[in-house]
Amino acid sequence: MSGFNSSDAFTPAAAQRSPGDEPLSFAVHSLPDPSQSQARQMQARSGRWKMLAVLLVCAAPVLASYFTYYVLRPSQQRSYGELIAEQPGLPDVQAQTLDGSSVNLGSLKGQWLLISTSAGDCGQRCQDHLYLQRQLRETLGREKDRLDWVWLIDDQQPVPEAILPAAEQATTLRVPAAVIGNWLKPEAGHALDEHLYVVDPQGHWMMRFPADMGKATAGKAKRDLERLLRASASWDEAGRSTADTAQK
Repeated sequence: MSGFNSSDAFTPAAAQRSPGDEPLSFAVHSLPDPSQSQARQMQARSGRWKMLAVLLVCAAPVLASYFTYYVLRPSQQRSYGELIAEQPGLPDVQAQTLDGSSVNLGSLKGQWLLISTSAGDCGQRCQDHLYLQRQLRETLGREKDRLDWVWLIDDQQPVPEAILPAAEQATTLRVPAAVIGNWLKPEAGHALDEHLYVVDPQGHWMMRFPADMGKATAGKAKRDLERLLRASASWDEAGRSTADTAQK
């Protein structure tokens, strides 16, 4: 028959394979060591924790700010004082001490400030505010040195002799009424001297206590101050920096 060679039938199969037809072979590779894989996973996890810790340390001041503005925000009704959205900074103006010395108002930066304002004759409301300012600061205990109580006098009237001891304990400065009025604002329907105002160490006015605050409600103001001091503990400490003091 055409195409058939009888010798093919008796040729061994090995002899019929072409040179390129090699038999399949299998190689067995060693499996990864489970202990080494676990060690690598632990190293990766440790590295992630270390990176997270570094990020948290760097973000501490920001987290403190978020605490202040979101945990204490009025919408949650957790603060007695009203938080100020605009937060205007301390005016860059020269003020006068009671002895007539000139000092830049910006030199007050570096400390939390609890501020009252009135005329120099200091009527009953003014005297009540000075008393509350002093008491609120004293009740802060070991944290009191992070807060200054400030009396801003908006005219040139002499301070009564009976008020001088309190005025000398406070940071007392004469500042033109127009400057104070352009910076601090009362609640609608109230006068500027009816409130106490809180300024942060960067010089931003950030809280205003209610006009009707008295001895009975001063405890609520104290809680606000304590929260603010706790929230800023990571970046604020007692005393002003050398740069702040040099401005005086």
